[in-house]
Amino acid sequence: MADIFDLFKKIESAPASKSGQVSWLIVGLGNPGTEYVRTRHNVGFAAIDALAQSIGVKIDRAKYHALIGEAVIDGQRVILMKPQTFMNASGKAVAEAANFYKLNPDHILVYSDDISLAPGRLRVRKNGSAGGHNGLKSIIECIGSQEFPRIKIGVGQKPTPEYDLADWVLGKLPLADGDAVDARHADLIAGTKAVLNEDYDLAARICNGGK
Repeated sequence: MADIFDLFKKIESAPASKSGQVSWLIVGLGNPGTEYVRTRHNVGFAAIDALAQSIGVKIDRAKYHALIGEAVIDGQRVILMKPQTFMNASGKAVAEAANFYKLNPDHILVYSDDISLAPGRLRVRKNGSAGGHNGLKSIIECIGSQEFPRIKIGVGQKPTPEYDLADWVLGKLPLADGDAVDARHADLIAGTKAVLNEDYDLAARICNGGK
């Protein structure tokens, strides 16, 4: 009996596993609904789906006004999230989960589309403004900070300045552009792992330089 109690004491006194507590929230931005699949605004959803598939996790549990999945990546327990609030209210879901898991903004990684980057281009940013992106704007407003990292995914510029922005980002990606975006998912996943380990120089080298 004493041996069992000794074992319990050892378990209680052992340091907590690095994967025991949620340490990161990874958010892919997009709009719910089949009509938005493969649109420019939904490349964040596609990116987090690719991450989930690569590690054998499903993002299918409804919580925090989002679909979520749990995973351990490089020894860290993370929540994968696809907000179901529509793009302009993405921050509601992010703030709920961040508050529940007591995560600081610098441990919330966001995947978002970016019209200033050509399809197939990625940009890692440790923090920054919304840059006109309504999903990022909502997150900044809801968590009260812009000090969260993001990986921006290029979807290409509007063909003319007069072209309606909403029509552009809600438009379907042409096949070639979609293929160019998909081709960078491996780099995005590798860059994500670097961000989780807070090696932003490595993340930028992996993501920023490719085509």
